[in-house]
Amino acid sequence: MTMNIQSENFLDAANSALENSQRARTRNALGQSTPLKRAAAVERFGDFEALRRHVKKIRQHSLDNLDHYLQTFEHQALARGNQVHFARTGRELNARVLEICNQHQARKVAKGKSMVTEETELNDQLQAAGLEVIETDLGEYIIQLAGEKPSHITGPALHKSESEIAALFMEKHTLPERELDTADAMVSEARVVLREHFLSADVGIIGANALVAATGDSMLVTNEGNGDLCASLPGVLIVCTTIDRIVPTLDDAAATLRLLARSTTGQAISCYTSFYSGPRGESDPDGPLETHFILLDNQRSDVLASDYREMLHCIRCGACLNHCPVYVAAGGHAYGSVYPGPMGSVLTPLLTSLEQSHMLPNACTSCGRCAEICPANIPLPDLLRDLRRDEHEKQLSATRWRLGIGLHGHLARSPQLYHWLTGVAIKLLHKLGRKKGFFRRLPLASGWTQARDFPTPQATTFMRQFKDQNKQDHD
Repeated sequence: MTMNIQSENFLDAANSALENSQRARTRNALGQSTPLKRAAAVERFGDFEALRRHVKKIRQHSLDNLDHYLQTFEHQALARGNQVHFARTGRELNARVLEICNQHQARKVAKGKSMVTEETELNDQLQAAGLEVIETDLGEYIIQLAGEKPSHITGPALHKSESEIAALFMEKHTLPERELDTADAMVSEARVVLREHFLSADVGIIGANALVAATGDSMLVTNEGNGDLCASLPGVLIVCTTIDRIVPTLDDAAATLRLLARSTTGQAISCYTSFYSGPRGESDPDGPLETHFILLDNQRSDVLASDYREMLHCIRCGACLNHCPVYVAAGGHAYGSVYPGPMGSVLTPLLTSLEQSHMLPNACTSCGRCAEICPANIPLPDLLRDLRRDEHEKQLSATRWRLGIGLHGHLARSPQLYHWLTGVAIKLLHKLGRKKGFFRRLPLASGWTQARDFPTPQATTFMRQFKDQNKQDHD
């Protein structure tokens, strides 16, 4: 089973997103505020770079010895009374979850936030089988009510304004007349509605930010506590995550946590960080009676064996999205994938195929901000360039683009011809546009001129001006 993606429409979807001025303002605010919060948290921490290097070594070591640590985790988890399942594909994960629900004659499922189950489209499968599935993370709950997909990997409903959320709650919640004119009022209403679902759920499903091999624990990071309620109140708990979330020790999980919280929200630590070790013991007052871990591969083994293995170092913090000018401009839905932004532009083609999603590696300005701030030190711009190279070699891009790149490459290898042609073009554009000072339309430049005017260039190229200035300085 592969992810359901529509990335071939990226350009059209991005153009549509730019036309929605309200959401564009929301994204711009995100692109301005979250980098400042992260920068402040990094400065307060001290030697953040040393921690990045340390966690990169942890991730590298864990993946280099993945078989060993998965076996160790399974042994420790089984010893604590858990059941451990491995799923090769998303279809296998969905089938295993449904089987567990059917074994317990479950009717309602309370879910914590989980990108893995978004990837496998678990909700659709469970609902098709007649189960009621309630997303309990506030952002996920909002977009579930709206019938939408997440627009961000850590803030699924960041694209929605307060007024949109208030209108949605008024429409979907059968409650007496009330005012929803503040964020506090909306959060309080969601808490009241979701509380009943927590108490009546038969099965709880959560994700995991890390699996600890040495102890058989899973670590979950949230800011709302909904994950704890999903894990503790229903009689059955299912933890869905991927094989690459494994780390050797609790100390390694803690090091990852110190990076994760600061990179995601600028917090020193999240409000809730929980470790789940197994089902309720005889002396425990609460907790699930039965716990299952389902560990998904879904192409991760292939990625691990490829030149793109560093992408598996990703800790899903979302920092690269927050700093990416393309993501901030276009929004997450334009990518047509569960994983948007720079990390998604690399990961989606690897988990599906480049043929399906070759537009995504081109959603990049090569500014390098994603690599600068990635807590796992993933060379995202390099991986994106490599995917574009693969796209070119497979002739997946439009013919006009390949011809244009080929022509540019030929000119770049012929400096004299390049300088002569650009000099002629500059003079011609200067002559044609000097009266107005700009062009509203230009052949072969519609991607620019449909959104902004093209300024009239000066009469000579920069290189010519540079040479002339050097000559004057030496005369």
